[in-house]
Amino acid sequence: MSLAPEIWSNTRVRSTPFTSRIEAYGVGAYSVYNHMLLPLKFVSVEDDYWHLKEHVQLWDVSVQRQVEISGPDAARLVQLMTPRDLTKSRVGRCYYAPLVDARGGLINDPVILKLAEDRFWLSISDSDVALWAKGLAHGFGLSVEIFEPTVDPLAVQGPKAEQLMERVFGSAIADIKFFGFSLVDFGGHDFLVARTGWSKQGGFEIYVDRPDLAGSLWDALYEAGRDLEVRPGCPNLIERIEGGLISYGGDATIDDSPLQCRLEQYCHLDAEIDFIGRAALRAERDHGVTRAISGLLIDAPTIPSVRERWTVSIDGESVGDLRSAVHSPRFGRGVGLAMLDRDAWDIGTAVTVESPIGPIPATVASVPFTDPE
Repeated sequence: MSLAPEIWSNTRVRSTPFTSRIEAYGVGAYSVYNHMLLPLKFVSVEDDYWHLKEHVQLWDVSVQRQVEISGPDAARLVQLMTPRDLTKSRVGRCYYAPLVDARGGLINDPVILKLAEDRFWLSISDSDVALWAKGLAHGFGLSVEIFEPTVDPLAVQGPKAEQLMERVFGSAIADIKFFGFSLVDFGGHDFLVARTGWSKQGGFEIYVDRPDLAGSLWDALYEAGRDLEVRPGCPNLIERIEGGLISYGGDATIDDSPLQCRLEQYCHLDAEIDFIGRAALRAERDHGVTRAISGLLIDAPTIPSVRERWTVSIDGESVGDLRSAVHSPRFGRGVGLAMLDRDAWDIGTAVTVESPIGPIPATVASVPFTDPE
């Protein structure tokens, strides 16, 4: 009997200030994300899914690295990187913003935290954004500092997240607006806490900039949440696909544009702003987007792990490719995200997924997926 290969941690694949806690609980699988260990499951993907939807979880998302951009030209550089108009952005707010290259290709899709008029954190997905930022700063001769600060985010996610956070941080938690952040005290240190997170269940992200307090913070949250059935968790494959959350590097890469990823609401192409890729995105919009991320309901009782893209076809002709998929216990079949051609993306269109276990019928569906109830 063959065993699954291990992922060995070393100085190139870093552990986190919370690794000892999640391994003591019994993390079931890791991936590598931004050169760090990212937990993938604990009990099972399905069990973790139901627990997330019903209770509260602590997520070690230290992999969500911060790229700090500060200095006199910080605001200009950040705007150069994204088609989202940030000219009226406010200190204390978070902004989801696609980053693009000169061809309009998606480089990353971070949440940008505006810490001051001349200081930003880009809370990034899985790509080396700091190198892109440094290249632009050098090419444009901008006066900025660009570096990765020592910040390890800890997410508190689930319907009981606010109750747990108030027990540890106090009533000020309730005043934090959606996609806003504030400084709250723990252990004599002010931690930045944002009402954000990579799930549709609601919650917060704590930007832990004191590694020496990381263990005591985790323990305080865990102890305060015992009666809330708190436990370690992680971004859940079922929940994020059902919610239509795009995973950069899997569902979308630099070969895809934000318009193809249905992020047009974050692309202010007619605003009076200067950003890299403006001409390319305008041309794509004006000529018409020819393919886009779409949902699929897949008629199969089980779904193999999608390690390579699977062709999606109609009458034997390719109309796109499946990027990610998983069995949904709520729908009783597979749910997936696929990049489909314009002629195939209408909701209700019947397609075939060419999977490793053979052809599987599927139907194009809206994203986020509509509750079967």
